[in-house]
Amino acid sequence: MKTKLSNITSEIENYVNDSNLTELQVVDKLKDYYFNKKVNENIKLYKKGTKKVSEITKDLKISPRRFYAILEKKKIAHTKYNKKEEEKEATN
Repeated sequence: MKTKLSNITSEIENYVNDSNLTELQVVDKLKDYYFNKKVNENIKLYKKGTKKVSEITKDLKISPRRFYAILEKKKIAHTKYNKKEEEKEATN
């Protein structure tokens, strides 16, 4: 494990030397890349209907509101839960 980790750190250091970024900036970019990759995989499953929003948000450790914002940003059709309309129907 330690040798694998040292390989990764040496690669990051080489990349830092070649670019104008710091180590933390490189790690942040890698984090964003892998998060987006995981989101895209889960969106495919969401479109097929094999995975629910609650399962996706638990896997990604994000809130449902953030997941719906990602869907809106990517212009993916989804059903929205509107609590205000539900309350109006319940009071009538």
